Amino acid sequence: MDRMFRVPCVRFWGEPRVAFTDHTPGGRSTMLCTRCRHRAASTPEGLCTNCANGTTTESTVPATPDAAAGAPQPAAPASPKPDAPGFAQSDGPGFAPPGGPGSAPPGALPTAPPLGAAPLYAPGGQPSWLRSPVGLGRATAALLGVVIAADVFAVVADFNMYDVSGALADGEFGAGMQDKADRADALYAAAGVAQVAALIATMIVFLVWFYRVRVNAEVFAPDRQSKSRGWAIGGWFVPVVNLWFPRRIALDIWDASGPDALWDGDLAAAPRPSRARINAWWAVWVVSLLADRLASTAYRKAETAPEIHKAAGQMLFSDVVDMVAAVLAILFVLRLTRMQDEKARRGPVSVEV
Repeated sequence: MDRMFRVPCVRFWGEPRVAFTDHTPGGRSTMLCTRCRHRAASTPEGLCTNCANGTTTESTVPATPDAAAGAPQPAAPASPKPDAPGFAQSDGPGFAPPGGPGSAPPGALPTAPPLGAAPLYAPGGQPSWLRSPVGLGRATAALLGVVIAADVFAVVADFNMYDVSGALADGEFGAGMQDKADRADALYAAAGVAQVAALIATMIVFLVWFYRVRVNAEVFAPDRQSKSRGWAIGGWFVPVVNLWFPRRIALDIWDASGPDALWDGDLAAAPRPSRARINAWWAVWVVSLLADRLASTAYRKAETAPEIHKAAGQMLFSDVVDMVAAVLAILFVLRLTRMQDEKARRGPVSVEV
């Protein structure tokens, strides 16, 4: 069921978002074509005859208010015929299907314009298409589960190392103790390899998922993203700022994906979804990151049995905290993925104008 709207992030500034009407002196209202907003609608889909037949030209699309000031205007996209394969009936980019949101039958979701159509751009100048994060979200959650499994393996290795190093620190020696120490070292090294492999695989998929939900948030609320798209990936690798930039981006995505936030609307006027899940995950992840740095440094510098014993205890704490962070990350990923999926399936909210 990994299926979702693909609608461009575009707003014809100053124009109504749902229905266009032409009011005559006699008080009668005529619904205008929902694609060109120029001629009277003549089909059940709310299109004029030209748009329904795919003959709309750029000259029929009225200029936006910015055109008078000389601002460049995006070219009008080509209008596919209603029965073009691969394209569902829709009112155009950013609009609900005829009859209001939720009236489209299952499987008749609006999609992107056909190849060759003029691109539609977000206010920042980059094209934005709403794409499903469901598959990536599930893959990320599954890989985070692998991280948890690797952490469990590491905790077992930490316990073993902690026990053996403690015995050595207490003065226990002999052939049997030497064998235990060798097995503890081998197990500890294997756990480290497993953790690194799981981390790299998870990091790649997580970043792809995170970038996708960031672009989707730009479709939902293009003017409410405090950081550019590039920081959705780069923010994790730049020292110091990686302690708060990713969280700021995650909060912007979370707020834009809330069920009560209007598409391309004022998020401040909508009830904000609880941020407790993000804050808990981020706090534990930062603690895990710092604990891992300290434990790794201590273990690398340890030379005597007491020092190894102490470093193993620190590493044990770090791995346990990392497990908790991974569990909270799974909850965050699945919840945000579900929020965006449900918001896209509902479609834009009708607004009275």
